[in-house]
Amino acid sequence: METPTKESLLAEIETLIAYGAEEPTIHPDLLAYLEIDDLQNIKAKLLTKVNTLTEEDKAWLEQFKKYE
Repeated sequence: METPTKESLLAEIETLIAYGAEEPTIHPDLLAYLEIDDLQNIKAKLLTKVNTLTEEDKAWLEQFKKYE
């Protein structure tokens, strides 16, 4: 597996936290202070949060469930 670049990880992190924002939420100059491991850990934590549904989310999704 190819090691991602800081720039590619920053772009993925941006996508996870931006939620449709037009402007970047993380300044690219921060790449000078962050290591690849730091960015990979941030991404992993964000993916965990994004993939976790709240009870409110589950209740909202339940209305779309098809019953047979």
